[in-house]
Amino acid sequence: MDRRKTIKIKVGNVEVGGNSPISVQSMTNTDTRDVKSTVKQIKALEEAHCDIVRIAVPDMEAALAIKEIRKETNMPIIADVQFDYRLAIESVKNGVDCLRINPGNIGSEGRVKEVVKICKERDIPIRIGVNSGSLSKAALEKYDGVNENSMVYSALENIKILEDMNFNNIKISLKATNVSLTIKSYMKMAEYVDYPFHLGITEAGPLWNGTVKSSVGIGALLAMGLGDTIRVSLTGDPVEEVRVGREILKSLNLLNDGIEIISCPTCGRTQIELIKLVEEVQERLNKVEIHTPLKIAIMGCAVNGPGEAREADIGIAGGKGCGLIFKNGEIIKKVKEKELIEELIKEIEKM
Repeated sequence: MDRRKTIKIKVGNVEVGGNSPISVQSMTNTDTRDVKSTVKQIKALEEAHCDIVRIAVPDMEAALAIKEIRKETNMPIIADVQFDYRLAIESVKNGVDCLRINPGNIGSEGRVKEVVKICKERDIPIRIGVNSGSLSKAALEKYDGVNENSMVYSALENIKILEDMNFNNIKISLKATNVSLTIKSYMKMAEYVDYPFHLGITEAGPLWNGTVKSSVGIGALLAMGLGDTIRVSLTGDPVEEVRVGREILKSLNLLNDGIEIISCPTCGRTQIELIKLVEEVQERLNKVEIHTPLKIAIMGCAVNGPGEAREADIGIAGGKGCGLIFKNGEIIKKVKEKELIEELIKEIEKM
């Protein structure tokens, strides 16, 4: 697919836009003022291969806590600030790598200029985040409610404020809970600007529902070549957001890293506890350090398994009380069912 051409910005040491790899973001759900808990969660996100993390900054105590959080992690940090320009300035002073604000809701022109001034001095980008639930009154009136036109208009209002101050270190998000509206909004916005896009479906829901909505929305936009960084919004552990985000990228061949598991849906030929087997293999592989991309197939049929998963690097094909381990479609050994996982892990560790 041909990616939309955008300017390139930097969030800490992560490049966003241009020809840079598409990065995966998440957001902590800890109290930012609780430095210990926030750092612990950021480290868990690092282990899950999150590229950028966002933290909420609801008050000055949270803004000041960033200095201590910054000492404990190298992951790029974005401060999410609403309404109070002083929190944005203090967040930058304390070491964040990007701000998520809407210039139109943080006060007078003079206050916005103060935020822009410190961001220019320290080369800090600003993400303009438009959500369907918080559009400007002018946008809603002009375009008769919430739709892609009012979404884009609201974003352009905020972009103009920054551009009029000669600030172009910008990325944009236009998120809605409605997948179709989100897609239409990004498509329309691409006609107007060349800033990088941050993709997501806002308030997507709990793990199962949110994964489906996010995969459809984010995946559709990425398949059209739109999007430079993504965040899957789920109600739950933010580590799951990163896992889903990375799988979305892998499914579109936009990320060739780590482990990809393919498995059959089971059928009447299956004579092995395949569902349990897949779950156990996935859990074990989360603890195995893999240095090269690896595709692993776990198939329920010893007759068709190796052939159907020929593109896999290694895999299992189950039989009655036993299974075959194969590499690149070729059977290498037959193993008892209870020994399958251990033998598979041993072979993976050799690779």
